[in-house]
Amino acid sequence: MMSFEDETVLMCAELIRIDTSNHGGGEGPGERAAAERVMEWLVEVGLSPVYLEGAPRRGNVIIRVPGQRRDLPALLVHGHLDVVPADPRDWQVPPFSGEVADGWVWGRGAVDMKHMDAMMVAIVREMIRSGDRPQRDLVFAWLADEETGGDYGARFLADRHPDLFEGCAEAISEVGGYSVEIDPRLRLYLVETAQKGLAWIRLVAEGRAGHGSMLHPDNAVTELAAAVSRIGTHSWSRRLTPMTRRMLREICQACDVPFDEDDLDGVLTRLGPISRFVGASLSHVANPTQFHAGYATNVVPELAVAEIDGRYLPGLKDDFLATIDRLAGSRVSRRYIDHEEAVEAPFDTPLVTSMLSALQVEDPEARIIPYCLSAGTDNRTFHRLGIRGYGFVPLRLPPDMDFAAMFHGVDERVPESALRFGTRVLHRLLLTY
Repeated sequence: MMSFEDETVLMCAELIRIDTSNHGGGEGPGERAAAERVMEWLVEVGLSPVYLEGAPRRGNVIIRVPGQRRDLPALLVHGHLDVVPADPRDWQVPPFSGEVADGWVWGRGAVDMKHMDAMMVAIVREMIRSGDRPQRDLVFAWLADEETGGDYGARFLADRHPDLFEGCAEAISEVGGYSVEIDPRLRLYLVETAQKGLAWIRLVAEGRAGHGSMLHPDNAVTELAAAVSRIGTHSWSRRLTPMTRRMLREICQACDVPFDEDDLDGVLTRLGPISRFVGASLSHVANPTQFHAGYATNVVPELAVAEIDGRYLPGLKDDFLATIDRLAGSRVSRRYIDHEEAVEAPFDTPLVTSMLSALQVEDPEARIIPYCLSAGTDNRTFHRLGIRGYGFVPLRLPPDMDFAAMFHGVDERVPESALRFGTRVLHRLLLTY
């Protein structure tokens, strides 16, 4: 009989072959086909999952596995089924082939995040087949639309069907739990306990319309272009929140070196390729992404519009927005396209202790440290329901793997050994916590 670790590998590959590209604006094939396959796997072991669509073909699957102790709060385990688009011309293998070769599973979603989706299915099936019951209720959710904000997935369910998450106090999902090998005797597993706030901003400049052949000191395009340039080239200073300071201290402690707050680059270099990922969590970020103005070369438009992807540190939203307003200038107005508050969860908790215990059964050299994600996940939406979220998809990775480059990157792939490792660790955690 096939092991549930082997099932994870095969299910991950099969889910990758189902194109769930999310192009934004409701465009794309949707998640229904992948959601239906997840339901088929669950029904095979006698379960009756709930299926809900936030919009046509935008499918969400939810199942609750009862625990032994009803006095314990439930735990939410969730993953998203959508992926960002991929251009096959840039890849070594077709991005939706789900090819399994040379110890790797290739394809769009291998890391973000159909590997976790597959782990979840395999673990639920193993629990049902073995008759092993978890300590507490587990709510598993396979969600739509995370890549463009979750309007048809997490937000839809949190707003319209919050009863599905009744009793959940904590959640586990993506972008954490992966290893960083400091040396062969020391591996740090980063657990995401915080996320930057999201501020997608529209900037608007207004001027006097006229013929392009005339002098135009009141040019909206010129005004906005200067504002966008100031924002895009601004050098944001590093700011250590209590959580990021603790993260850096624990990195230094693990490496047996003193923590020097004036040498943050020196600390980050010890993390190897992942340093860029973690380094983005030490400052605000604001990147111009779109600029729209005019309709003809010989017409100076009266309006120019730009969009900014802003991410601000927990507790420092006012500081971020004040800087954006100063850089934009008094003649440029600002409003939100989308906005989510920064979130933080405590690190010294029984759940985190259980994560470490489950890891050390498979990797006795494992240590865990908290970190702040520079982007956001559906954990931020479930925070509105009072559910504290953690990023923990346990993967023991090759020491030279640039894991951060796999997210939305070309040639996305995950080691088969990491999938099997993660399935065993997560299974143990979910049964014992």
